[in-house]
Amino acid sequence: MSFSDPRLVDLYDLDNPDGPDHDFYRALADALDARRVLDLGCGTGLLTVTFARSGREVVGVDPSAAMIEHARRRPGGDDVRWVLGDSSAIPAASDGAGVDLAVLTGNVAQHIPDPAWQQTLADVRRALRPGGVLAFETRNPSDRAWLGWASGRSERATVHGVLREWDEVEELAPGRVLLRSHNEFRDGERVTEESELAFRDEATLRRQLAEAGFAVDRVVGDWEGGPVKATSRLLIITARAV
Repeated sequence: MSFSDPRLVDLYDLDNPDGPDHDFYRALADALDARRVLDLGCGTGLLTVTFARSGREVVGVDPSAAMIEHARRRPGGDDVRWVLGDSSAIPAASDGAGVDLAVLTGNVAQHIPDPAWQQTLADVRRALRPGGVLAFETRNPSDRAWLGWASGRSERATVHGVLREWDEVEELAPGRVLLRSHNEFRDGERVTEESELAFRDEATLRRQLAEAGFAVDRVVGDWEGGPVKATSRLLIITARAV
């Protein structure tokens, strides 16, 4: 989704709070003693700002101007370099060295269709130093999560008044799902965010990563490091630039 409407951006952190996924990526950055961290598809920057610390350079990149503006204003926002754009806008590290850790969180990898996904992997590989790590998660297609998304209309109170929400889902082809998220505010104004999501299985992701110059270190099925099962909701992948 583009999240171009500032009212929806204001609600994003409530719907996607800090949790075990963020703990996983923070722990990885610390384990790598990462000095340069790239958060691609950083959204509102909720996770991004928590990477920042003395001696570490953090860059957040996102194609939504509303998201980037929100991220700039948040506490800790001054400690991050924010960039509007996609992977083609990834800046060089200030010291000319490559990135130690690049992350794509919040299932952002699914919002990048082929062949843009392959280009994204190539751009990230160029940004990483040799041996640098890429980490991301994506929904496991065998779990077929989209079947439960169009579950009817709901209503809630928000800082922008009562909001009615519902989703429409269309399976376009194996591994391709169209999601339309409708948001209707109290005044009757409706904002619809539409996105095509790519559900890639582990074999496909391993092949695409290898073609882009990565060696997969680990694939797990949950944030505690459990093995991937047919019922696993996620595929959580760490790969190294070779």
